Amino acid sequence: MNTKEEKLAALGRLLDIMDELREKCPWDREQTMLSLRNATIEECFELMDAIVGGDPLYIKKELGDLLLHVVFYSKIAQDEGMFDIGDVATALSEKLIYRHPHVYDAEAVKNAGEVVQNWEALKQKEKDGNKTILSGVPKGMPALPKACRIQQKVSTAGFDWPERSEVWDKVAEETAEVQAEIDRKDTDRLEAEFGDLLFSVVNAARLYGVNPDLALERTNRKFIRRFGYMEQQTIKQGVPLQSLTPEQLETLWQEAKTHDDED
Repeated sequence: MNTKEEKLAALGRLLDIMDELREKCPWDREQTMLSLRNATIEECFELMDAIVGGDPLYIKKELGDLLLHVVFYSKIAQDEGMFDIGDVATALSEKLIYRHPHVYDAEAVKNAGEVVQNWEALKQKEKDGNKTILSGVPKGMPALPKACRIQQKVSTAGFDWPERSEVWDKVAEETAEVQAEIDRKDTDRLEAEFGDLLFSVVNAARLYGVNPDLALERTNRKFIRRFGYMEQQTIKQGVPLQSLTPEQLETLWQEAKTHDDED
């Protein structure tokens, strides 16, 4: 591992490279914060893939790509006279110190849950902080992690189930409402009720300590593996997958499950 001095030197070299690219590379020189936005979103998703995959080299690469964007945005801001990377780091350091009074001040906390509660309360007290509990949830955040974040935030204000097992009554209630709308054949109401059902299932996962986004991604990957096995088998047999009967598909699916490393 690098020493602190080596880390600082590496970051300094990166900043020097960014300065040179903005000066000498036509493409880098033309970029704006808006032009980089979609690429930044893509890099975030690639980092999430790397983390789920668990490959340290892949994670390191994707962290580097994301760090490039932080440095790039800061350089653009510097060129436009707004702020620079030093201002970004200083603001972050001050925020971390302010939001961790149990580390940098005399305030005591009992557990990690109290840390989260204090964090949210302190955010609302900041001059440029969130004025309401949910104002800090990004509007463009994907729906599944957004639902979980909403539930996490309101729970810090005490808006939560007294006993986590009670959430299953809500899941059952929302399931019944979905079925009622299916029977009524009201597509608009059906969409709304499916949303309520999904929201309640996300809440259940949160209450039982499961990250719903990771859980769903785990199932996505499992399904892809099994369906890929099915396709490979039909290709070997020279039979189109689409030509199989439901019974044949089910047999092949059960076979795929026996060849899967993860249930």
